[in-house]
Amino acid sequence: MTEPFRQPTPKSAPSTATILRRGSHSEVVRISSILRKETVGGAILLAATVAALIMANSGFADAYYSLRDYRIGYEPWHLELSLGAWAADGLLAIFFFLAGLELKREFVAGDLRSVSRAIVPVAAAVGGVIVPALIYVLINLDSGAETLRGWAIPTATDIAFAVAVLAVIGSKLPPALRIFLLTLAVVDDLLAITIIAFFYTDDISVLPLVLALVLIALFWMLTHKFSYFFGTRAWAAWLILLPLGFIVWALVHGSGVHATVAGVLLGFAVPVLRSKRGGGPNAGPGLAETLEHRIRPLSSGVAIPVFAFFSAGVTIGGADGLYRALTDPVAVGIVVALVVGKPIGVLLATFIVTKTTKAALDPDLSWIDVTGVAVLAGVGFTVSLLISELAFGQGSPHDDHAKVAILVGSLLAALLATVILRLRNRHYGRIAEKEAIDSDDDGIPDVYEPEQESKA
Repeated sequence: MTEPFRQPTPKSAPSTATILRRGSHSEVVRISSILRKETVGGAILLAATVAALIMANSGFADAYYSLRDYRIGYEPWHLELSLGAWAADGLLAIFFFLAGLELKREFVAGDLRSVSRAIVPVAAAVGGVIVPALIYVLINLDSGAETLRGWAIPTATDIAFAVAVLAVIGSKLPPALRIFLLTLAVVDDLLAITIIAFFYTDDISVLPLVLALVLIALFWMLTHKFSYFFGTRAWAAWLILLPLGFIVWALVHGSGVHATVAGVLLGFAVPVLRSKRGGGPNAGPGLAETLEHRIRPLSSGVAIPVFAFFSAGVTIGGADGLYRALTDPVAVGIVVALVVGKPIGVLLATFIVTKTTKAALDPDLSWIDVTGVAVLAGVGFTVSLLISELAFGQGSPHDDHAKVAILVGSLLAALLATVILRLRNRHYGRIAEKEAIDSDDDGIPDVYEPEQESKA
């Protein structure tokens, strides 16, 4: 007897991982709030930079440099520094403290606690550090050991400037790409401070460094037992934690390690989740998020603009001076690394992760979108200026040329990113309309609901 024909059972399609997919709705709301503050900070930063350049190239140049080089502080503690040094060593420590808080929160309580979500921006940040550094070295290979000290200058992304560019061009960049850009920038800031600690530290004094580590451990204990030690008396915490943080900063500064490293270490010491005594993780934001909300306006509105004001001022010397600056191999290496190397590094790392994990981009996005963000990541400024001063010495010819190159390279990257992202703005508008639909009026757009249900 002939057996009836049986339709072969279809094989289920292999599940494909998705990269740059939407995060949780709460995370999107939180990151959007952060980026709005960074937009304001970027505008203040731009104004401070323009003011510095105008003063350094006008009749106010002598007054500008006198103000930058005015020394103040307590010499017996090796803290009699110029105002420019106070801005670079002190105010930027606030910026890196914030970076430490943000990165730890992302990996402990944010969407990046998932390896599948974290691997792409982390890999992109690493690629965006390695490739620009290699390009700079290749261009300056025959220029001498001194010029090679600037290899790390084009490695960092300035998130405030990058977000300000998005605001100026009116880009409706989807939240997934904004989160990708923010995370990439925070991670490469961490990589940059690691580079500073290991490659731009000459002589280390062991005793101050050991004392700093002991006090960081004390800072960790006080913040993790916050409710036990301080209860609801937040003012008491500020009276103890703030001076303790300053002492740690002073000891790290005295050890010979760049003082901004203290900011990152203190940021990592702050707990992200509430303790059981404090009500547990579901009782509200932890200390890291609370400090982040309070310190971000100080960082983006004061610390970074003041640093930029004292660091970005360089006397160009007209068209001839600009030509001499941009033909210096140091400047050529920085401009090419920012405009070409940074996007290649970010794109290449993202592509490799995608192929090795057999993942795919979110269906709403394409590689041209990733390219636009990768080019925008070439907007380097704050940390690049800091590394330039550490590499060449503030006011040296190479430092002045490097600063001009940082400005020019960042401007070119911003203009190129503007062209790419504006071409996709209509598509981003359609994504925004879809992400705004909330058919059941529960406060969470429908596109996020499957994820909410999967977490339940």
